[in-house]
Amino acid sequence: MTSPGRRANAGRTQEFLVTHAPVLSIASFFLIVCVFFGLTTDAFLSAPNLLNLLRQSAPILIVAVAMTFVITTGGIDLSVGSTLGLVNALAAIALAAGIPWPIVVMMMLLLGAGIGAFNGFFIAFEGIPAFIVTLAGLSAIRGIALLITEGYSVPIASSLFFVEIGRGWLFGIPFPAIIALIVAIAGYITLGHTTFGRYVTGVGANAEAVRRAGIAVRRVTLTAYVLTGIAAAAAGIIIAARLGSGSSNAGVMFELEVIAAVVLGGTNLFGGRGTIIGTVLGALTIAVISNGLILSHISPFFTQIVTGAIILAAIWLNTRLLQRAQSLRVG
Repeated sequence: MTSPGRRANAGRTQEFLVTHAPVLSIASFFLIVCVFFGLTTDAFLSAPNLLNLLRQSAPILIVAVAMTFVITTGGIDLSVGSTLGLVNALAAIALAAGIPWPIVVMMMLLLGAGIGAFNGFFIAFEGIPAFIVTLAGLSAIRGIALLITEGYSVPIASSLFFVEIGRGWLFGIPFPAIIALIVAIAGYITLGHTTFGRYVTGVGANAEAVRRAGIAVRRVTLTAYVLTGIAAAAAGIIIAARLGSGSSNAGVMFELEVIAAVVLGGTNLFGGRGTIIGTVLGALTIAVISNGLILSHISPFFTQIVTGAIILAAIWLNTRLLQRAQSLRVG
């Protein structure tokens, strides 16, 4: 006969597995993908390739961390790719005009914050659905970038220290990867261990209850979109520095990869649950798949098919796991 203590331990174990199933599943999938490409390609596990993978995945990871806050509130930001493209182009133009690179970086981050605040205002204070607002931003912001550059790339002089933001190294690690690590740690602490993080989760779970508790729901929502704007600007700066040029076409379909990373990592697309650890694993998984397919001499366009399939599978799996967790708690 099973003792009450053993049954209680079994129940807690089952509850832990169901609650953390999204993160555990993406961790397992990430390891499987790494092992698969490690066995099927010669260069995947080489140090240069792994370091290059970290450098290339940094922009996605940075924006995905910020997007986790937005999606946890029950929203979405489709304009991050266009914001990246606009910042990418304007940074190159500003540098070509002789503006010092630290000022350029600050200007671009402020621009990203402004775009995020613009989106957040219409979503939080005017009540327009996030999908509509950010879809309009996706089109308009990209159009502004194309108008400014006329579709041409703007070179960035390799002699400028600015390029070290995307190409530099620190302690043998690519500088973009270090920036991404700092952002991930900050996001983890903020979402899981601060009052603002609890408010973000509460807004996604039950915005009306949070409002009645005296929390400024609209301000929390606005702040979440400001974060994605800043993160998209930072990604645009890193990519411009790494490539040594600015282009209005940078970041096309970038928002798809970011959302895929967040949802694949276990954040509930309908709000109320977010995980930075899952987001990091999701972003790395997307980067590993893209890198592995290229090393396998498969068309890079195939990654778009894989990314779309991953989004659908992740949403389906997260919905089933959430239903399972709710039924377990009710039981």
